[in-house]
Amino acid sequence: MNHTSITLEQKQFAYSQLTEVKTLFANRGWFPGTSGNLSVRVGDYTPQDFTFAVTASGKDKSVNTPEDYLLVDQTGKPVEATHLKPSAETSIHCEIYRLTGCGAIFHVHTVFNSLVSELFWERGSIPVDGVELIKAFNIWDEDAQIDIPIVPNYTNVPTIVPLLEGSIQPRIPGIMLRKHGIYAWGANAFEAKRHLEAFEFLFEYVYRWYLLKK
Repeated sequence: MNHTSITLEQKQFAYSQLTEVKTLFANRGWFPGTSGNLSVRVGDYTPQDFTFAVTASGKDKSVNTPEDYLLVDQTGKPVEATHLKPSAETSIHCEIYRLTGCGAIFHVHTVFNSLVSELFWERGSIPVDGVELIKAFNIWDEDAQIDIPIVPNYTNVPTIVPLLEGSIQPRIPGIMLRKHGIYAWGANAFEAKRHLEAFEFLFEYVYRWYLLKK
């Protein structure tokens, strides 16, 4: 794909979607420090060639500025001249887009998602049994049971990338990094937001239910 074929209107729309979601999540306290990252795919897609808008590295996500995002290609490299650096975890976004063909990826660090990732680390996945919010993932089985995969977290982010292909489950639109946070995705920004909100509800439920059973 010729990245110059992306129009100003497409770019502005992607940035406006990210700003809307970023503001909402920041108000919920889901971006402590400068943590977390968001992206939305822009333009045409093949697994080998795509472009997406992603949050810039080191930005306070509780504040909106003209320099919060940039466009990158399927390798995570900027497609326009810019002094901004993409989020340090952009390579994870690249791999999720390549593997799933999704339209948006949202990543947050919260207390509950970090707690359950450690609680169930040895199991390798976070079990959720019969909770209503599983339906947010278009799973309509009676008393559905799902397992949300957990992968190890490394300071060297590219070390994580090869682990994703064998861990992502087709019907679960998310993956947890141990003691780090959830990556949730969807066909578009609305769906990715719905999935992330459902994951966060389920993580809190699972943790509180675990404590009640003790």
